[in-house]
Amino acid sequence: MDENDVKFLIIRLSSIGDIVLTTPVIRCLKKQVPNSIIHFITKPQYVEILKFNPYIDKIHVYENFHKTIEEIKAEGFDYIIDLHKNLRSKRIINKIKILDFSFPKLNFEKFLIVHFKINKLPDIHIVDRYFEAVKLFDVKNDNKGLDFFLDEFIKQELFSKSIILPEKYIAFAIGAQHNTKKLPTAKIIEICNKINCNIILLGGKEDSGNSSLIKESSNNTIDLCGKISLQASAYIVKESFAVITHDTGLMHIAAAFKKNIISIWGNTIPEFGMSPYLAGESSQIFEIKNLKCRPCSKLGKKKCPKKHFKCMNEQNSDKIAEYINQLLNKNT
Repeated sequence: MDENDVKFLIIRLSSIGDIVLTTPVIRCLKKQVPNSIIHFITKPQYVEILKFNPYIDKIHVYENFHKTIEEIKAEGFDYIIDLHKNLRSKRIINKIKILDFSFPKLNFEKFLIVHFKINKLPDIHIVDRYFEAVKLFDVKNDNKGLDFFLDEFIKQELFSKSIILPEKYIAFAIGAQHNTKKLPTAKIIEICNKINCNIILLGGKEDSGNSSLIKESSNNTIDLCGKISLQASAYIVKESFAVITHDTGLMHIAAAFKKNIISIWGNTIPEFGMSPYLAGESSQIFEIKNLKCRPCSKLGKKKCPKKHFKCMNEQNSDKIAEYINQLLNKNT
C-alpha cells in the first residue's frame, strides 16, 4: 500500500437490492478520489453480487463477528462508509474506532407514514441519500445508474443445464422476500396468459412451488425458479425484452441493465426511495393508490394485516398485460 493511498471500507451486509443500490457510490468513490482503495463487507450469500465489480479491490465476508473485526483491523482502513446503518454495522464501527460516515435512513419519516399515514418523506431516491455518506470527499453522483457485473463464463452455466433462451422473451421475477410484496399466484397466471410473448419465470427455490403452478396453467412460460444462480438470473434479465417484477432485488438488477421494468407494488411504496433507478424509459409502476392501509410496513409482512390484501388483489392484470403487449407491438 502506497503512503498516498486512501483506504475505504464500505458496509452493506444485505440484501440483494440494497447492495445493488450502493454500486453508484462504489464507482464514484473509486473514480473520483485519487488513490482510493475500496473494500466492501457483506454476508456470504451476497458476495456473488459484487464478485466481478472492478471498482472493488477486496470483499470481506461477514460471518463470525470477532474474526471479522480482527480482519478489518489488520487492513488499516482510513475511513468507513456505513451504507447499512443498523445495530450490526454500528457494532463493527464501535470496535474499529476510525472515522465513519453514513446517510439519512429516514426511519422516523417511514414510521410516520406506515403507522399514521403522514408523509414527510423527501422526494429523494436512496441512491442519492447514499451519496450523503461521501460528500465530504467531494464525491458526486455521475448519474450513470446502477452496476451489475456478470461472470464472463455465465453462459456456460445455462449451457451445462441445457437451458436455451428464446429469441425474445419477458423475464418475470415472481418472488420477493415478504409475501405482501408478491402478487397472488392466480394474478401472475392471469398476466402470463394475456401476454403475447414467451415468459421466463425467475426466483429462488422458495418460489418453485408457485412457479410450477404458473407453468402448469400457462403455455408460454419457462420455469427457472430455483434452478439457476443469481448470476445466471441476472444474465437472463439482461438479455430479456422487458422485466416484470415486484419490489425486490431483481428489479434493481434489471435497472442496472437499463431494462424496461414493469414493477408491481404491494404493501410498500415507491416513495420510500427505492423505485427502479434510471431504468429503461418505458418503465412503468403499477400500484393501488389511496388505500388507507398502505403502506402497512416499510419492508413487508407474511400476510396482509387487514386480510383483504387489496394492494395486490386489486391489481388490474388486463392493464399490466396490455402495457407489455403495447411495448412488444412497438418493437415488432
